[in-house]
Amino acid sequence: MPTFKLVLSDPISGKAMQFEIKDPLAQRFVGLKIGDEIDGVILKDFISLPKGAKIKITGGSGIEGAPMVPGVPGPVKRYILAEGPPGYRPKKRGMRRKKLVRGDTISDSIVQINAVIVYPKDYSGPPAIPIGAKELEKLTKKEEAAAQ
Repeated sequence: MPTFKLVLSDPISGKAMQFEIKDPLAQRFVGLKIGDEIDGVILKDFISLPKGAKIKITGGSGIEGAPMVPGVPGPVKRYILAEGPPGYRPKKRGMRRKKLVRGDTISDSIVQINAVIVYPKDYSGPPAIPIGAKELEKLTKKEEAAAQ
């Protein structure tokens, strides 16, 4: 009986929201890989997404905090010699370190799933995750500057 924290990011607003996903909805995520897209309708109880929007899995982490890595196939834990992100940020150029990582497939031992909203190509409406007043002001200033 898996339970996930889904961190859903919105590329339009630049904001993210966190949801607690439990059974039976959580079963739909088990077996998905990093880069897979699923229909956004499955999150209708949590957030209203525009018609045709999809959710793309971008990563996650396991119970022990190890990040999911796209280059490790399957729902496994492995030690890799990491040269850079995800999972390791070297202090000097060329440094490598042995790090514990998770595979690219979601399983019951994954705690957090990171995802991004993929809007339809012809979408021009408001963002699914609303932005605050300060962010709206910055966005309108950028649009005015671009229009000039």
